[in-house]
Amino acid sequence: PAIFKIGILDFIFGTQWSPEAEIFGLLPMILGSIYATGGAILIGVPIGVLTAVFIAELAPEWLVKIVRPAVELLSGIPSVVYGFFGLIVIVPLISKNLGGPGNSLLAVCIILGIMILPTIISISETSIRAVPKEYKEGSLAMGASHIQTIFKVILPAAKSGIMAGIILGIGRAIGETMAGILISGNAAIIPKSILKPIRTLTANIALEMGYAFGLAEEALFATGVVLFIFIMLLNIILNVLTHKVGE
Repeated sequence: PAIFKIGILDFIFGTQWSPEAEIFGLLPMILGSIYATGGAILIGVPIGVLTAVFIAELAPEWLVKIVRPAVELLSGIPSVVYGFFGLIVIVPLISKNLGGPGNSLLAVCIILGIMILPTIISISETSIRAVPKEYKEGSLAMGASHIQTIFKVILPAAKSGIMAGIILGIGRAIGETMAGILISGNAAIIPKSILKPIRTLTANIALEMGYAFGLAEEALFATGVVLFIFIMLLNIILNVLTHKVGE
């Protein structure tokens, strides 16, 4: 109901969020979620896919026995611990070397990029190992090098599975709450650079739900509805892309 009380366009495209003045504009949080997820993809996907290639095709067996449990361990760490690590290590590093408060879009992108690694690595590795050995043997027999075979034959054959891993990683990134609250700065403004603070949709709900009432509380529920629709649209788009990749 809050969406219609405030106005759909004012709610989604408004640039100011001020519950005291009953002004509820969600655009800074929508853009914050998009920027944070996009940054996490830019950091996490290349590292994740290349790590999966390394584990599946290049690493000696003794090293695989070390790296794979380490990756699995990453997936079991609570998000609040990632946020605390970001607060103690990443935020001071950014503040010292790049300036600004440190609590920024860049910090969120780095931490979310690390958080999606286990999902992308494990699913991508499984997909790469599922490629029939005949593909690799045929490529090597034709005179291609091992690296050429990996990037020209094996990865294209495994791309539908890799895309599935990326989709799950994106879902993890866009739904993350606790780590984002700790390191993002939680300012409800549109960031002008990667060193500016942001607030995500999930953080907006978690921060204010404890004391919100009346229209402000309804606006937070409406924020959840927007997030739900946003994730649905994202999943539909990515599923279409994955289907095309699979073909």
